[in-house]
Amino acid sequence: MPGCSSRAARAPLAKWSRPCQPRLVLNPSAPASKELKYARVELERRFLLADVPGEVTRRVRIVDRYISGTRLRLRHLAWDDGSVFYKLTQKVPRPDGRPGLITTMYVNAGEFDTLSALPGRLLRKTRLSVPPFGVDLFDEPLSGVLIGEVEFATEDAMAAFEPPASAVVEITGDRRLTCAALAEADREEVHAVLRSYR
Repeated sequence: MPGCSSRAARAPLAKWSRPCQPRLVLNPSAPASKELKYARVELERRFLLADVPGEVTRRVRIVDRYISGTRLRLRHLAWDDGSVFYKLTQKVPRPDGRPGLITTMYVNAGEFDTLSALPGRLLRKTRLSVPPFGVDLFDEPLSGVLIGEVEFATEDAMAAFEPPASAVVEITGDRRLTCAALAEADREEVHAVLRSYR
C-alpha cells in the first residue's frame, strides 16, 4: 500500500508513518455518521526532551483534573499575562495507537467550580510555548520529566516533521506516558517506563 512502512521495530526518533491498518470506529459512543460532527482528529506527535528546544514565547500554568470513571479532563489555565481560562475536554483514543478524537469546550468560572466537585486525579504543570512545540514541565512527583508535543493540520505534515536535537525519544502513542496516565503514576513508575526506551 503506498505510504506504508513494513518496518515494525520501534527505534528512538524513528520517522512517524501511517500504519497500514483498516479504518476503525473512531468513537463508539457516537452514531457512525456523526463521529466527527463535534470532534476532530487530534494530530500530534510527542517527545521526551532533554531540554527546552528553543525560545519560550509564553508560559501557562495548568492544573488538570482527570475526572474519575470518564474520558473527561477539566483544565484550569493561568496565562503569564494574568488571564485565566477553563476548558472541558474529552479524548477518545484509538485502540491501535493511531490519532484519536478530541472535543473541547471553554466553560466559565461557575461551571468550572461545579465540575471541580467531581472526583478526579490532578496533574499540575507549566506549559511553555516554544513554536512549534508545547513543552510540559511537571510538578512533583514528576519534576524533571520534560515532554514536548507538536500539533499538525494534516497527516502529511505530521509524517514529515523532523524532531530537534533535544528530542531524546518519540513517545507518540505510548499510553503509559499520556498525561491521563501520568496523573495516576508515581515517580518510580514513570521512570521505569522511560528506562524501557534505553
